Amino acid sequence: MLVRSWSAVLVAAALVGGARAAPAPIRGAVRFARFFSAALGVEKRYVIYLPPSYSSAPQRRYPVAYYLHGLWGQESDWVSQGDIDAVADSLIAGGMHELILVMPDGDDAWYTNWEEPRSYAECAADSITRRSPPGYCVVHAHYADYVAGDLVRHIDSTYRTLADRQHRGIAGLSMGGYGAISLALTHPDVFAAAASHSGVLAPLYAGPHPFTAPARYQTSVDSLRAAFGGVWNLIAPAFGHTIESWSARDPAQLARHLAAGGAGPMPALFMDVGAQDNLVDEARAFRADLAALNVPVQYAEWPGKHDWRYWHEHVGESLRWLAERIAR
Repeated sequence: MLVRSWSAVLVAAALVGGARAAPAPIRGAVRFARFFSAALGVEKRYVIYLPPSYSSAPQRRYPVAYYLHGLWGQESDWVSQGDIDAVADSLIAGGMHELILVMPDGDDAWYTNWEEPRSYAECAADSITRRSPPGYCVVHAHYADYVAGDLVRHIDSTYRTLADRQHRGIAGLSMGGYGAISLALTHPDVFAAAASHSGVLAPLYAGPHPFTAPARYQTSVDSLRAAFGGVWNLIAPAFGHTIESWSARDPAQLARHLAAGGAGPMPALFMDVGAQDNLVDEARAFRADLAALNVPVQYAEWPGKHDWRYWHEHVGESLRWLAERIAR
């Protein structure tokens, strides 16, 4: 049976361990906010978790971890489906360093600057757009600049953060796992660590299934379109219609470029994936590519699929891992 939150584990342990009732837990605060992003040309929403001591320690500043949602998701998912606030409360009560958590609205945009952006009018007229245009369509599809630039600056100027690379990390699931790794590799001056749960980390992967080295990668847009099926129309504007534009956004290529070019320090990397997830071979291929580059990564496969049961169960691992690296 799925444990609803890490809080339940700690409370149960307290009840078994002693007759005295456990003290009421001190909880962080979850707030909903919005700000104007110049990179997108529209207002965007975000959810922020402020740790338990934030309101009572006005001189204290905190590290920040950004958590990105997946395709067809929204900024509230990590709270409403992942209980990330309750998990953070429980881990902090158990001794983890306190963090601010920021969960932005990323639309279905893959957290990259689009190769083939649509106009606001084209987006608004699209009959398959699920959300009203003001909340989903943008003037400029510069989503990497939005997260790594506008959002980070807004959070640092609005909240009491430790506003430097060493105290900033990023994480995400599925599409957001891709976003977290790719943003950290392209903005190593902004993020010191990145964590992916079930991320799309080898989007050009073609086989074999199950993974064995050497990996094969797609060499034509037609094969890519077939591989992505119904998701193609949601990724093609972001990644483009050429192998070159896809390669420019491929996490292994981004890691190779960073390792070779000295554009900044390599961020610490974490990734996990469910053993029954259809992305497990992509994860294994990306891990092999990193090993070939001598880039370390903390890697885990756990029983589970590509669903909120898995992410709810394992978000605590990425929170602890990030805290160990950005909250020193």
